[in-house]
Amino acid sequence: MAGDFALTNLTNHFLIAMPGLQDEVFARSVVYLCEHSERGALGLMINKLSDIDLKRLFEKVELPLNRKDLADAPVLQGGPVQTERGFVLHEPIFAEADKPSEAVYASTLTIPGGLEMTTSKDVLEAISTGSGPRKLLVTLGYSAWGEGQLESELSDNSWLTVAAHPSVIFDTPVDKRYEVALGLLGLEAWMLSPEAGHA
Repeated sequence: MAGDFALTNLTNHFLIAMPGLQDEVFARSVVYLCEHSERGALGLMINKLSDIDLKRLFEKVELPLNRKDLADAPVLQGGPVQTERGFVLHEPIFAEADKPSEAVYASTLTIPGGLEMTTSKDVLEAISTGSGPRKLLVTLGYSAWGEGQLESELSDNSWLTVAAHPSVIFDTPVDKRYEVALGLLGLEAWMLSPEAGHA
């Protein structure tokens, strides 16, 4: 069983909701998977706006935001779990060039082959001073699946999967990310039948 799992590890992949997925939270969503193992999966939606922007979030945590490039950046809904908690998805940042495996921030998940996700306040403090990661996305909440749950949803044709591309997360407008992610598979939304089923 463990050998079979290695073939389907979707860490550093996008989950793209099929049109038939009518779930209120996940309809037309794109989720970046930060972690996927036999125990379950954890990811952040990258295309659902929350009701606040980064400037307001920084005011709430009583930090100045001294990055003009982020002044109007949106805060996204990362998923339905812990929606009061912030998650920063960002390009990898390393403490020293000769120690590439050491993360700079206190609580960082390094995603193999991909990005980093930090949940500690020190990343916000770094951003507030004008430093910190150059490319980043901030969400409130995250998405999670228990053991076997994501695999079950995949077999029900609820999701498409494709290797993640940072440009979709950092360089594509939020309202275009669903279509651009589908484009990584050579698909457009109209090509997908809302009727889920197995061919």
